[in-house]
Amino acid sequence: MDPLSALRDFTIRGELDKIIRVNDEFRFGTEYSFPCSAETAYRSKQGNLYNLETLVFYIQNHHLKHTDYMHNSLSLRIPAVTFTDRKPLLDYLTGKVSTSDSIVWNPPKFPDEFRPDPSGFDPDSTKPKGNANDAVLDEIGDAHFSIKDKETETADFMGIIRSVEKPLKDREGILECKNKDFYSVLVAATKREEERQRLESQQRKDGLVAKSRLMGAEERGLGLSYGDEMMGFDSKPKMHLKGSKLGEGVPIILVPSAFQTLITIYNVKEFLEDGVFVPTDVKVKQMKGTRPECVTVQKKFSRDRDRVVTAYEVRDKPSSLKPEDWDRVVAVFVLGKEWQFKDWPFKDHVEIFNKIIGFFMRFEDDSVESAKIVKQWNVKIISISKNKRHQDRAAALEVWDRLEEFVRGRSHS
Repeated sequence: MDPLSALRDFTIRGELDKIIRVNDEFRFGTEYSFPCSAETAYRSKQGNLYNLETLVFYIQNHHLKHTDYMHNSLSLRIPAVTFTDRKPLLDYLTGKVSTSDSIVWNPPKFPDEFRPDPSGFDPDSTKPKGNANDAVLDEIGDAHFSIKDKETETADFMGIIRSVEKPLKDREGILECKNKDFYSVLVAATKREEERQRLESQQRKDGLVAKSRLMGAEERGLGLSYGDEMMGFDSKPKMHLKGSKLGEGVPIILVPSAFQTLITIYNVKEFLEDGVFVPTDVKVKQMKGTRPECVTVQKKFSRDRDRVVTAYEVRDKPSSLKPEDWDRVVAVFVLGKEWQFKDWPFKDHVEIFNKIIGFFMRFEDDSVESAKIVKQWNVKIISISKNKRHQDRAAALEVWDRLEEFVRGRSHS
């Protein structure tokens, strides 16, 4: 019987414990004996034949993780079974499959296997010198030492290396380079952040100034223009509040109080001022649950880089508005539900969206059904991407353009 068949037979019978190594040979109970370096008929996917020592060590340690198995085989200088051969070989040796394409039934010729005497005496002591069996075994052993070394060289060294490697530096440690000073980078980043906060603070003050000018001009009976007119240019149409249908004070934008909509009181400022969509749940965590009653927003950017200081109040509780406040409502972000307009001082949707411009925010890949009701209203649908945040600015600009156009038209009607 050949070594592979003998090993399979003992594995299926559950008698692996009877396979004992004595010097340079494996004894299969009292039935067979083969050299440790004897080639078997099982060929690896790399093209070489596995020797008996490799297969015996694998079947006795197949329960180990591959990295642990590789580490142990390397430490014992035993060629390992590759990862891709593990399962097919195990299935064959355990009898799950009767044959395999990896088996090549032309292994080297072996002398008649030695069958040990049950009494346990050393057969070497009874062998005459110059025995043909010894010569063949020695020749096979010598020839397979080189094969063993070659298989060790072609083993999965990357898996072995990863199992024992120790990181010397992490990404922070790498930055600790000699003759490199990153303090200037920290200083520059800190200055940039301070400048950004200073500009934001100044812009908020500009919004309050615009609000006071708006209300003060109305009290004096003067018209107030928005945009370039405040900077000394006449390219923008003037917005006169006195005697117009637009109410006194800062215009109001309404947003839904429900979290199902994309734009809420939490994230409207980032979207309209910075052109960046931040999910509501993220903003709620950042604000630690603090719910603002009113948010002031202003247009801080435009396609033609004009400086515009138009200020708007954003609210999400229509029930808190006084009757005179409704004249200042210029826009609403709709949820797409009828109940959003309950108790509004208008008779129907036609009147609402004639006096107030409506916006419906949706993701680009949302189903058509999500906007089915909204399409029946005079509402502008604005689509944004779920992942491409650099596209948010264009969507915010579209909201500002349509809002400013609507406000100019309403003030002159």
